[in-house]
Amino acid sequence: MLIKRTKGWEIPESKATSESHYLDRRSMVRAMGFGAASLALPGQLMAQDKSADPSARLYPARRNDRYGVPTPMTAERLATTYNNFYEFGTDKSIWRDAQKLEVRPWTIKVGGMVEKPFEIGIDDLLAKVQLEERVYRHRCVETWSMIVPWTGFPVRSLVEVCKPLGSAKFIVMKTLSKPSVMREQRDPLYPWPYTEGLAMDEAMNDLAFIATGLYGKPMPKQNGAPLRLVAPWKYGFKNVKSIVSVEFTDKKPKTFWEGLQSSEYGFWANVNPEVAHPRWSQATEKPLGSEQRIPTLLYNGYAEFVAGLYADRKAEKLFM
Repeated sequence: MLIKRTKGWEIPESKATSESHYLDRRSMVRAMGFGAASLALPGQLMAQDKSADPSARLYPARRNDRYGVPTPMTAERLATTYNNFYEFGTDKSIWRDAQKLEVRPWTIKVGGMVEKPFEIGIDDLLAKVQLEERVYRHRCVETWSMIVPWTGFPVRSLVEVCKPLGSAKFIVMKTLSKPSVMREQRDPLYPWPYTEGLAMDEAMNDLAFIATGLYGKPMPKQNGAPLRLVAPWKYGFKNVKSIVSVEFTDKKPKTFWEGLQSSEYGFWANVNPEVAHPRWSQATEKPLGSEQRIPTLLYNGYAEFVAGLYADRKAEKLFM
């Protein structure tokens, strides 16, 4: 094309930041006084895990660019060392602790309003679906953001495996509960296990994704291994990690953060720069690795795919 029209999901290449600026491993070792083994980087840990992961042969998967390919891609080291995973702690540097999580064997329990409740192992589930890679924007309610290549399959495919009844209106997903490894789960003030959900029409939307991999490899533990939800038009807290339970219901579930503070974290949690969090603006965001803030887009740049889901829900609290 002679004329380039910028799409809503694109970000200028000038926003890219060199990965080398983020972490100098040798300096970090010297400064903190740790041994090399204790500071093994996420990529090295994933390489070690890959040899033992029976799903490793499935990666990388073919790229699906139908929903756009936003740029610039976030450096892998950034996306795998700056994480929210509250089961392991409330700081962003929980990736080391998350390596304690064992992801084989891993069983997902399916129940609620389904033809027949059942359990299925992660590798048996992977054998029933077709993996693909999608590059999605990710927007945290804390206003940081990233652009990463997830591997996985549409939530629609999971629904088809589960065979819910036609009367089901919501899909509910829960994170593993294992306080012996996930130390924050020992805190009784939180409504564990982490619970999230989507309305059935959201789950069947083409954008809704179950991710099992990242950067062409099996999912890192700190990012939600072995499978997590990715709903890129919603704030990141909706994207439940390390899923062990899938239920179908006709009643809207009470989700984790909604249960803690419903005035700040609602069920729908769609991204909208014009609707501020009660304690901070959502108008801009800071991509990982960048010192600049950029404008946040309605539905995180995916309005053309999902805005229609909410045409009849305008009376509800859709954006926070």
